[in-house]
Amino acid sequence: MGKHHIQLLPLLLLLLPGCAAKFTNLTPQSLPRSATGLYPFEVAMTSQEQALTWSSIQPVVRIGEEAYPMQPTPLITNRWEVLIALPPETEVVHYRYQFNFRKLGMGQEVADSASSGRYFLEIKEPKPAPAPAPALAPQ
Repeated sequence: MGKHHIQLLPLLLLLLPGCAAKFTNLTPQSLPRSATGLYPFEVAMTSQEQALTWSSIQPVVRIGEEAYPMQPTPLITNRWEVLIALPPETEVVHYRYQFNFRKLGMGQEVADSASSGRYFLEIKEPKPAPAPAPALAPQ
């Protein structure tokens, strides 16, 4: 390999794609208002990245500047969930998922991250119970 080719190698490595992660948002787009104020957020992530260290994944839900750490779901290796307390007056929440992890790169583990697109959750008032049917008068 010539001297010029060796100098180009670091530049070529920068052009390689990062973690090709795919996110599946499992949180519904709308939920009825909760009496407890807690709302579930759940996501699945898949990746073809061979160097990804799955045990190092630390996902969070980002709402504005706040980050809410997620926990792995029982029995499923690529899903995470969290219950988040939202203010009672909340009508719509815009959020995204961020995954921090480590992967093997150039013979050592390096930190990396991947973020999802933006999602929203609409909090709806519960529908009122239907009024009881009027009693029929005896004839």
